[in-house]
Amino acid sequence: MHGVERSRSATASARTGLTTLSAMRTDTGTARGSGTVWRALRAELDRARERGTDEPAVVDVGGGSGVWAVPLAAEGCRVTVVEPSPNALATLRRRAEEAGVGGAITVVADDTDALAARIPAGSADLVLAHGLLEVVDDPAAVAAALAGIVAPGGAVSVLVANRHAAALHRALAGRVREAHALLTSSDGVLADDGETLLRRFDADGLRGLLAGAGLRVELIQGDGVVSDVLGEVESEQYTADDLADFEAAAGAIPPLRDLASRLHVLARL
Repeated sequence: MHGVERSRSATASARTGLTTLSAMRTDTGTARGSGTVWRALRAELDRARERGTDEPAVVDVGGGSGVWAVPLAAEGCRVTVVEPSPNALATLRRRAEEAGVGGAITVVADDTDALAARIPAGSADLVLAHGLLEVVDDPAAVAAALAGIVAPGGAVSVLVANRHAAALHRALAGRVREAHALLTSSDGVLADDGETLLRRFDADGLRGLLAGAGLRVELIQGDGVVSDVLGEVESEQYTADDLADFEAAAGAIPPLRDLASRLHVLARL
């Protein structure tokens, strides 16, 4: 398939819960990422090019409106976006055309159940699952599907909402009972809080989930240690570069990494 294809009708009932992913991704913050995440992705693209791939093949699963896909296409990748939401795909197409990368992006208007049928096994140099595992019904099955499409030597990039950060933020806001419930509940969510997420992760749980799919975690880092609170703008006390440097250092140190708003993982077969 070439170019941003005209979407066929999205699956009427997304069995993995992916149909409403775009809105959920906005809620969780995983639709965006700090410079720390982007540095890791660019390093992975460099590795793919060192293996002789001029245009790395990227599959963005639950890619939504192209927040990740469009910049990756602009960096010379061939990107396939798997996304069932017609509204998200309409925004993706507009963004791609405005950026001049429409010809580098292919759309698969389907949910994660279709990965094995729609994406060739072992074909992707980089597989993105950003803001995905929090909202699917069966994260273990989705993780296995992600592992099935990554190429030898390639990587799966996972970005998820962090249970510990959510609990800390609730506690600091004085909502201590809710914070305790987030820490002790099986999925790190509050059933009666109207949350759109099905679960949050901690580092050990995420590592175990990916290991169960045959993926070896090579990198785990925090994304949004303080930037979500401070904002990514300069102040009299620091510059944007100062904040980015702090985030890069803090996200790699387990005590601070584990308090970041999101956890980012690169894993391989």
